[in-house]
Amino acid sequence: MKTKESYFLSQPHQPFFLLGIVNAVIMMLLFALNYKGILPLKIDPLTLHSYSLIYLVFTNFFTGFLFTTFPRFNQTDTINKGYYTKIFYANAIASLLFVLGALFSNYLLTFAMLTAFVSQFFIILKLTLIYKNANTPDKEDSFWILGANHIGLLAHLLFIISLFVPILLNAAINGAFYLYLIFLAFSVGQRMIPFFSHSFAQKGKYFVRNVFILFVLKSIFSIGEFKVLELFVDVTLALYLGYEFYRWELHPFRSPAILWVLHLALLWLPLSFALSALSLTAELFLDTSFYFLNVHLLAIGFLTTVLIGFGTRVTLGHASIPPHADKFIIAIFLFIQLVVLLRALFSINIAFGWGAKFLFDISFTAWLLLFVLWGGRYAKILIFGKKV
Repeated sequence: MKTKESYFLSQPHQPFFLLGIVNAVIMMLLFALNYKGILPLKIDPLTLHSYSLIYLVFTNFFTGFLFTTFPRFNQTDTINKGYYTKIFYANAIASLLFVLGALFSNYLLTFAMLTAFVSQFFIILKLTLIYKNANTPDKEDSFWILGANHIGLLAHLLFIISLFVPILLNAAINGAFYLYLIFLAFSVGQRMIPFFSHSFAQKGKYFVRNVFILFVLKSIFSIGEFKVLELFVDVTLALYLGYEFYRWELHPFRSPAILWVLHLALLWLPLSFALSALSLTAELFLDTSFYFLNVHLLAIGFLTTVLIGFGTRVTLGHASIPPHADKFIIAIFLFIQLVVLLRALFSINIAFGWGAKFLFDISFTAWLLLFVLWGGRYAKILIFGKKV
């Protein structure tokens, strides 16, 4: 029988998923307490919120998933345990130092971000070597997945530089969010979800490339605050993605929950851009701000839904448990959508001056509850395996 420690580190997704879950709770709690003026920090709220979620939460989930699946995509050997274990320890140290630095020291904060940056460099180095040594003739999806990771590394560097040159923060956030987080999740999803769904529809030849170009334009126009042009890109993305997903004939109403949650995540992608276009239109004509509504629709509606959908499937499947969603997990899948709604209501509250400050408390508490419940359900499997 395996020891607790050896099982926990026996597959790459296990330690990284657990670290991502823990960080999702800690980093959001840290941000919320600071935002409400309860806990003063050495870092501004925008940098804290964006950096911690992108590089200390979602990057850990991505690493666990890609270190497990990327070798399979490319038909290469699995990643050596010693390699991914070192990266996990580095990420855990970076997370701890980030919290301590945010509380006590700017120097410690910078060192934490540098540690996370170096760790991400070695993550991408391994993925690059896998890509170069691939035994599969079709490497297009791997190319875009790898490219998104490289952009994420560049944006990571911009985040660090922005500590000293604040004008770069907006570029760092937009590049990391659209071209790294969202595009990476999209690149993985457009490969895996049709496969799981037994969809035989032929994708557009330049589908992923075209989406990437539109994401680049979205980032540029968002950085430059060219709202009319950004609105045009949002409408184009909503129509283009919606039409392509419709062609795939996924049949979510005839699919098991472990699969329709991924279909739901895909739905949020064009829907988020459509609602982003509406919010930009309202901002132009009503001279108000919807307070990052479009970002949170993508981050929670699409990204978190697809993350928990894939995360649940990988956790069960690699513990030799049939990937089935019971009533509790179905409730979590639906609860994610409630979290999206609550965060959207908070943005609408800001835009129209309702003064309903309690919506912030409810929305961030719902986020904490989501990861506590999901993590509580699967922590035992991630640490000890199917049998304790």
